[in-house]
Amino acid sequence: MAILGLGYAGFGSDALDDWRRFGTGLVGLQAIERGNSLLAFRMDDRKQRIVIDRAQGEGTRFFGWELADAAALDALAARLEHAGVAVIAEPQALADSRRVRRLISFQDPAGNRLEAFHGPEIDDTPFRPGRSISGFRTGALGLGHAVLTVENIAPVMSFYVDVLGFGLSDYIEKPFRAYFFHVNARHHSLALIETGTNGMHHLMVELFSLDDVGQAYDIATKEDRVNVTLGRHTNDLMTSFYAKSPSAFMVECGWGGREIDPKNWTPFEMYDGPSLWGHERVWLSPEDRAVAREMRMRAAAEGKRAPVQVLEGNFKLMSGTCPWWDEVKAS
Repeated sequence: MAILGLGYAGFGSDALDDWRRFGTGLVGLQAIERGNSLLAFRMDDRKQRIVIDRAQGEGTRFFGWELADAAALDALAARLEHAGVAVIAEPQALADSRRVRRLISFQDPAGNRLEAFHGPEIDDTPFRPGRSISGFRTGALGLGHAVLTVENIAPVMSFYVDVLGFGLSDYIEKPFRAYFFHVNARHHSLALIETGTNGMHHLMVELFSLDDVGQAYDIATKEDRVNVTLGRHTNDLMTSFYAKSPSAFMVECGWGGREIDPKNWTPFEMYDGPSLWGHERVWLSPEDRAVAREMRMRAAAEGKRAPVQVLEGNFKLMSGTCPWWDEVKAS
């Protein structure tokens, strides 16, 4: 019943035109019209990865977690019911709308709607990005990652780890409490930030080229959408920035994310803060921003750097689209 990855995400919003411009013109997604009330985005060979639904209220969200087959889906449903979690076997009409073969739905302790599915539909036409980009890093790693704000981390973490089988990657306690969880080789597919309220913080998409991220940053700067400046994370080593989406959450555009070995990974507490450099967070209080800035200054004074072999690993993953790196390896 192991969850394979974050397959899709959906959000309620009536700002379909704004989302279309943002998704295609800044992020680089491919927009797919699905009637007057539904806007879907492609980012690879799947028929859809992100859905914006006018029929649902602003702030509504759902996350689709992928399983290998029908047997794994049934096993997850049984495990949830054994844990006292109400499970709904959704009708085929909803599965068709999600572009999957079959799905169930349930809620986490923070009230987030979760869906589990198998059999995603593959499009017979190539992915066509909304702007000129090299593409998104998905495949076995899933869509990217989702970060949620929660009133209290403990019960939500227990649900994801003990019931759903997520693995804890690492965590920080300052300048805010955040815990990071993996289901595959992506460093984290889910993170929880303890803020005192339950909500959506951001959705991360990872691009194949750092230049794709830099050009998106220029677009976001021009459109006054930068909510967290360009920087590099200490744990997943992602170089990224965060843009204000047309809804009340951010979209992180990143490159160079770390891969881990889930079977041999030991979680640990990070004491160097969330970022090696950059990532000025405008949403933090002045006091917390000062703490985060001091952590970055300390990392700079100590000369802390991301491991070179992790960057090399990312280039290896990109070898099919980076012939010059193949030449470097062969020399």
